[in-house]
Amino acid sequence: MSNSIKKSSWKVRLHEIIYEADTKEGKVFDVILLIAILASILLVMLESIESFDNDYHYYLNIGEWIITILFSIEYILRIISIRKPYKYIFSFYGIIDLLSTIPMYLSLIFVGSQGLVALRALRLLRVFRILKLARYIGASNKLLLALRSSRAKIAVFLFFVLIVCIILGTVMYMIEGAENGFTNIPKSIYWAIVTLTTVGFGDIAPQTPLGQLIASAIMIMGYSIIAIPTGIVSSEMTKTDSEIDTNTQACPTCLKGTHKKNATFCYNCGSILN
Repeated sequence: MSNSIKKSSWKVRLHEIIYEADTKEGKVFDVILLIAILASILLVMLESIESFDNDYHYYLNIGEWIITILFSIEYILRIISIRKPYKYIFSFYGIIDLLSTIPMYLSLIFVGSQGLVALRALRLLRVFRILKLARYIGASNKLLLALRSSRAKIAVFLFFVLIVCIILGTVMYMIEGAENGFTNIPKSIYWAIVTLTTVGFGDIAPQTPLGQLIASAIMIMGYSIIAIPTGIVSSEMTKTDSEIDTNTQACPTCLKGTHKKNATFCYNCGSILN
């Protein structure tokens, strides 16, 4: 099949609109979906307000069905516009899209008072639609790559923090004792974690001067190390910005994105890009 015939295929055109944002139609499609996702999240929030739901339940329900039908059409179009539908169906976004669509349909099965609890839980699954937003945020791919590149450094940092909390928790257990709320080492480690992260619930507090001195040192330490993970990820993002020059094109076979500009073949499966 020649390139001219391939370009005229309606499936190819549909794929460009749905999976890419470089075309005018693709941008319009993305904007419509963004509005629908945000509207759906707003409806879920409004439904959780009992007084508002009692007054406007009918209109909220109608609005939700409209959005559900829109997402159902989107889900079907995404399946039929790629060469290997299972790649999308079993992908992260495919599962999220399904979870964000089926609750309204499942709610038709659970009718009657005995199903109200299950119905409420199913309808709350619609909040998964907010995860669909990641698909339309251009910087999300760079952030994901930066997190992957820095995962070893972050893991080492978290391991170091864990060791510090274990040591400091044990020390505080020895200094304060059960009479001041430090009844065991695990609870003392919990206090050290809460203090080091500057959360400070206040449910356990040191009473001795030495314990308070150590607590002060932990709080100051917490402020000094809280920016370390941010610095690690920021450094990797800077490298990513300088190394990657990609577009929004998605492979019609395996759905891999972040291809280099002017790429002809998919870097993952080798298929010809549209």
